[in-house]
Amino acid sequence: TIKNVVLPDPDSATYLRINFYTAGMAVGKDAPANMAKLVQKYAPYASFIREMTFRSLDSHNLTQAFRQISELRKRARQKELRELEEANLVKQAKLVRTKTERVPRLSDLTMRPVFAGRKTQGNLEAHSNGLRFISMRGEIVDIMYPNIKHAIFQPCENEIMVLVHFHLRHPIMLGKKKQQDIQFFTEVIDASQTVDAGRRSMYDPDEMDDEQRERQLRRKLNEAFKEFCRKVENVAKKNGFSLEFDIPYRDLGFNGNPHKEMVFIQPTLNCLVNLTETPFFVVNLSDVDHVHFERVTFMSKAFDIVLINKDFSKQPWRVDMIPNDDKESIQEWLTDMELSYTEGPMNLNWKQIMGTVAGDDRFYMDTEEDEVTKKEAGWSFLRMFGNDEEESDDGDEDDSEFSEGNDQESEESEEEEEQSEFDSESESESDYDADEDLEEQGMDWDDMEREAAAADRQKRKRDDVDDEVDVRAKRRGSRGGAQSRGGAQRRGSAPPPPRRKAAPIKRRRR
Repeated sequence: TIKNVVLPDPDSATYLRINFYTAGMAVGKDAPANMAKLVQKYAPYASFIREMTFRSLDSHNLTQAFRQISELRKRARQKELRELEEANLVKQAKLVRTKTERVPRLSDLTMRPVFAGRKTQGNLEAHSNGLRFISMRGEIVDIMYPNIKHAIFQPCENEIMVLVHFHLRHPIMLGKKKQQDIQFFTEVIDASQTVDAGRRSMYDPDEMDDEQRERQLRRKLNEAFKEFCRKVENVAKKNGFSLEFDIPYRDLGFNGNPHKEMVFIQPTLNCLVNLTETPFFVVNLSDVDHVHFERVTFMSKAFDIVLINKDFSKQPWRVDMIPNDDKESIQEWLTDMELSYTEGPMNLNWKQIMGTVAGDDRFYMDTEEDEVTKKEAGWSFLRMFGNDEEESDDGDEDDSEFSEGNDQESEESEEEEEQSEFDSESESESDYDADEDLEEQGMDWDDMEREAAAADRQKRKRDDVDDEVDVRAKRRGSRGGAQSRGGAQRRGSAPPPPRRKAAPIKRRRR
C-alpha cells in the first residue's frame, strides 16, 4: 500500500513522510498488480489515507526507519517481479547424472550471460538427459536435451574465441532473469593486450614463437571442442534424444548492425546468427516468412534487411548498414533457402504494416472478399517495380497474338516470297545487261594509262611556265632596286671616278 517514502533534509527536527495509493490518482507502472485491483474495488465506498508524516527531534530513529522501509519495499518488488518471470516458465525435467561411464567434459569455460554481473567460469559436463555447468563458486545451470532448439559450434578461425552456443525452446532462469541463449567459450587470445613502446620486427624470434604458439592453441582448442560436440551427440542419441551441432558458413557471412554496433553475421543450416558479441543475434529461419531489402538505391552504399516473422503479432528482425557488395550473395542464399524477398528504396513503418497485415484474413489471396476484385497477394505490394508474373503473362498473350497473326499471314508471305524471287532474278539480269553496256562504252586500261600520261605532261608544262614567270619578275625587281640605289648615291655624294679600260693582251706567236 506504500507508494513512496520521503525523508526531507533535517532542520531543527527530522520529518518522515509516507505516501499511500489512493483512489482518484494515477497508480503508475511500478504499482503492484494486486494493489491496483484493490484500489479499483474499494474506491466507490472506502476512505483512503493519502499520506502520514512523522516528526522526531532525534534524526537517527527516523533515518533508520526510512532505510528499513525502503529495503522491505525493494525486496517485495523483486519477489513480485521474480514471480511474474517464473509464471510463464515451462517446468524442466530433472537432470539424470551418468554414473556408469566416463562423462564428456570441457574444462575452464566461461559462460555468457553471467551470474549477478560477475564473470562465471567452470566446467561443462554431458549427462544422460542434459548438460550441466558447474561454476567455480558452486553455481549450477542445467540444460535439458529436449529444450535445445539449436546447438551451434563456432571454431576460432578469425575470432578470438571458440564457443558452443545453445538456443533454447523455452527460457530458463539464470540468476534473476529469463534467458533463451546460453553460451560457453574459451578465449584463444586476450581481447585486450598491452602494446610495448618499442617496435617489434616481423623477423623477431619472440614474435614468431608467439604466433606459432597461438596457431597451435587454436588448433588444439578447435579439436577439443569438436570432439566434445561429437561425444555429446553420441550421448544424446544413445539416450533417445536428437541433437546436432551446426557450424556457421563463414564464406556467406556479411557485416551488419542488428542491435547497436557493427558485427559479423553468419548463416548456419537453420539460423542467421552473430555469437561473438553480446547481445546475441539468433534468428530461426523456420520462423521467417519473408525478407525485405530497404534503402536499395543507386546512390546509397549500404542497405537494410527486414526479416518478417510468421507470427504477425511480433515485430520483424532488422539488420542495418549492410554493404551493397553483399546483396547478391545474400539474395542467392535466400533463394537456396527457399525464402521470398523484395526490394524497396525507403524505410517502412513496420509497426503499422504488421497491424494491417494481421487484420487481413485474405492476405495471401489475390482477390478481395467478393472474390472478383483483383489485389496483390501476400508481400507483392512491397515490390519496387511491377509484378514479374503479370509482365510474363502479358508477354505470353502478345506472343500468342503474334503467332495467330503469323498463321493468318503465312500464305501471303509465301506468295510474296515467290514474287520477290522472280523480281530478284529479273533485277539480276538487268544489272548484268547494264554492266555489259558500261564495259562497251568505257575505256580499257591502255587508253586510261595514255590519257593519264598526257595529263601529266600538260601539268609539267604549266609548272615550267609558272616558274619562268616568277624568275622574270624577280629579275625586274632586282634591276629597279639597283637604279634606286645609284640615284641615292649621286644625290648624296660626288660622282664616282671613271673606269679605266683594260689594255689588250698580246699573244706571242710560237
